[in-house]
Amino acid sequence: MIISILDYKMGNLSSVSRALYKNNIESRVINSYEEILNSDKIILPGVGHFGKAMDYLQSNDLDKALNKIIIEDKKPILGICLGMQLMCQISQEGESKGLGWFDASVTKMKVENKLKYKIPHIGWNTAERAKESQIFKGIEPEDEFYFVHSFCVANTVKEEILCETNFESKFISALSKDNIFGVQFHPEKSHESGFQLLKNFAEL
Repeated sequence: MIISILDYKMGNLSSVSRALYKNNIESRVINSYEEILNSDKIILPGVGHFGKAMDYLQSNDLDKALNKIIIEDKKPILGICLGMQLMCQISQEGESKGLGWFDASVTKMKVENKLKYKIPHIGWNTAERAKESQIFKGIEPEDEFYFVHSFCVANTVKEEILCETNFESKFISALSKDNIFGVQFHPEKSHESGFQLLKNFAEL
């Protein structure tokens, strides 16, 4: 089983590739319609701008290829950070429509105590499980993950929420539905807890 890492010009590919390699998980970087269709599992990583990312996916018909194998063929996919946000309906970042797989929107993070809590949210935090999932097998509730983001998922249906994280107030830090998984944090930068999550995704 080879995991495909989709390159849509939003960075973060090498760190994901290295994390998979360290865990003896074979991967390849892809960037074409045909390569997507020939994938068994896909990771959609990303650090960047929602609107620009969607423009690239749509201008190269990569969104159509993703819909074919994810929605029709039910192949597993993991979205990381921006990758998860792209799975939602719409984002305030660029006022762009997303892939629409989750019934959710993406909004700019806000805090009241600006001395204690800084945006972007950068650092380690836990991900409180809202439901059980194989992707969190072997990961303890107190295990922490590394976050770097200024936008977060909001306004979603309860059934799609996988995890929540407290940063002054709670925000959604992971989503799941059928074969589709998204995490706001970076498992590739989260040491053992993140490596375990990547292993779990590889074993789905």
